Amino acid sequence: MSRLDSFIRRMTAQRDILNHICENVKDMEGPVIELGLGNGRTYDHLRERFPERRIIAFDRALGAHKSSTPPPENLIIGEIRETAQRFIGIDAALVHADIGTGYDEKDAVTLTWLPDLAVALLAPGGIIASGLELQHSVLEQLPLPASVKPGRYFLYRRIV
Repeated sequence: MSRLDSFIRRMTAQRDILNHICENVKDMEGPVIELGLGNGRTYDHLRERFPERRIIAFDRALGAHKSSTPPPENLIIGEIRETAQRFIGIDAALVHADIGTGYDEKDAVTLTWLPDLAVALLAPGGIIASGLELQHSVLEQLPLPASVKPGRYFLYRRIV
């Protein structure tokens, strides 16, 4: 598969998963956390789906299109592993993490801290959508929409 086709599948999976979980998340209290703002496409989609909700976006550097950049109070720039620490216990309804690199050795390092961080940001019953497979004792894997190939994206609920 070409890198272009892989990118399109990943973006389609993100959109389909976020649309799939909107109903579950809309009645929950708490902000939405976007780990990995990138160019802001997913942030923009989340903003449309949750217009009244606070969405806090994290990234190493600002690279988002101007129209898809969060307001300064909801944009946290720096190493996500470090900057997100001050938001632990925020009880987010949704954490979306798209910070995989496609390099197994780099993603393995991210997976040493991402599951614990995502759980610490999330409210009990909240949902995590991730491009990386997360292993954590308080996460239960949820079924994906039929349009998303298993292994392309991962969906979890915090059970406690």
